[in-house]
Amino acid sequence: MSRDRLSTGISGLNEVLYGGYVPGRAYLVRGGPGTGKTTLGMHFLTTGAANSEPVLFITLAETVAQLRRTAEGLGFDAQGVTFLDLSPTSEFFAQVQTYDIFSPAEVEREPTTQRIVEQVETLKPQRIFIDSMTQFRYLATDPFQFRKQVLSFLRFLVEQDITVLFTSEHSLEAPDDDLQFMSDGVLNLNFNEGDRTLRVSKFRGSGFRDGYHSLRLTNSGIQLFPRLLPETFERAFTTESISSGIPEIDELLHGGIERSTITIVSGPSGVGKSTLGLQFMKEAAGRGERSVIYTFEEAKETLMHRAEGINIPVHAMQERGTLAIVQIEPLHYTPDEFANLVRQEVEQQQARIVMIDSISGYRLSVRGEDLTPHLHALCKYLQNMGVAVLLINELETIMGEFRATEIGISYLADTIIFLRYLELRGELRRVIGVLKKRMTDFEKTLREFQISRYGVKVGNPLSQLRGILTGIPEWPEGE
Repeated sequence: MSRDRLSTGISGLNEVLYGGYVPGRAYLVRGGPGTGKTTLGMHFLTTGAANSEPVLFITLAETVAQLRRTAEGLGFDAQGVTFLDLSPTSEFFAQVQTYDIFSPAEVEREPTTQRIVEQVETLKPQRIFIDSMTQFRYLATDPFQFRKQVLSFLRFLVEQDITVLFTSEHSLEAPDDDLQFMSDGVLNLNFNEGDRTLRVSKFRGSGFRDGYHSLRLTNSGIQLFPRLLPETFERAFTTESISSGIPEIDELLHGGIERSTITIVSGPSGVGKSTLGLQFMKEAAGRGERSVIYTFEEAKETLMHRAEGINIPVHAMQERGTLAIVQIEPLHYTPDEFANLVRQEVEQQQARIVMIDSISGYRLSVRGEDLTPHLHALCKYLQNMGVAVLLINELETIMGEFRATEIGISYLADTIIFLRYLELRGELRRVIGVLKKRMTDFEKTLREFQISRYGVKVGNPLSQLRGILTGIPEWPEGE
């Protein structure tokens, strides 16, 4: 954490704000009911209290008892938080208070202001959270008076070097544009069709990471997953070829696939795409390198059973820490959340090969958005970190005219390996070939690709085969 920043209490938000809040400024937290405004404030205050800072929660809606119960349910330690309760009491309704000469705003404004000033001067807090500033509108006689009072109030706090978070309850009927102008920063919380996001639209005195960042409300508060910007990450690495461990495949690729490249392995269901990826990982494990598979479709247990059955020791690889298999439920994760999982493997566990199995499963996590920008950002990040990327691309067609991919992402690939079924002399066979390779030359023929209990076996080039791209390959007459 930068010395001139205050932690937000949320690691992902600290990343978005390039270290945290700038001290001695006032920030507006906007959002509808249930978007997490109060929870975000609790993170802010309890983080300060944990560092022995005096902190103050000014509530104009919920009671202190309600807030403490909520904090306890989310695992916050609110013992060090001082609460100033300005919410209406039940006695107010029971006594049916009325004013014959002055409006309620004029009568209540002065004692409310006085209580705040006294609490601030007594406690001398470093952090204040106000929930919500909208309630002060009802203590003002008109909009001009409200703006004047709020601006004066915020200046009073900021001049004492207090960092302030305050919430608003905005709507089309009651917009909060005035509060946005008065604040030094604006954090927007959104909840739309099951997806929660946070967006920073203003942050004086600093840059910040733009865009919509995925947010999740959990039993322990807020988790924020910043949108991935590949250009902000880089790691030194040595460019080198990664062998498959099978001489014939390495001959096809003129050495193997390269570090910091993207390889698309394309083909129909059951042809051996995942198996080929595992073969590269098996060889990497022998060098002590860690690989990770994110499986979106096949169950982890099924994948492991199948791999063991073809002489790829995935159990031993996992025990040694050279392989991780992570089963992903795509509808449970947003692209930002998934990218965060990948980052943890790369930055904390030093994974050197990452396989996404498959692109069609990953597409479900995008939930109707364009797949390409999310996949592009993730792959470019991995490239910048020196990771070899394997993208498994499933084709729906088994036979017919040749296609590399069906979703327009081939431009991402440095290498495209294709596997397909061919009917040759009355038999169904698998073949492997290379369509594209940027880093080196490659073999332009097909080879037979076999999978048995002894592992993967690749044959000699099928140089006599004709009509490969038409989908109806043939042997020349007389062969």
